Amino acid sequence: MTSPLGGIVPVGVGALGAATGASGPVPVATAAEGGDGFAAVLAATFDRLQGAQRTADGLAVQAATGDLRDVHDYMIASAEASLATEMVVTVKNKAVEAFNEIMRMPV
Repeated sequence: MTSPLGGIVPVGVGALGAATGASGPVPVATAAEGGDGFAAVLAATFDRLQGAQRTADGLAVQAATGDLRDVHDYMIASAEASLATEMVVTVKNKAVEAFNEIMRMPV
């Protein structure tokens, strides 16, 4: 017997960054909505990662030039970008691990 997974909401890369202006979880595209499913979620996650890194880089430049008013904004953005990168690398490693395991299966 299987149970429906309708109550599970995926957490996007930018979900940690409410203080830096990032939006909430990545919306899941379903087949009924015409989305590409996993590919659409993966692409949105990479876009959010790029945005988090871009924000942290911009705040780092402001901190270096003395234009940054609150150093906390930079520290939050930097931590968010670091965690997001770590999460994406971990997901990539697990995907490669799963692919390798599938390739080792006897046919």
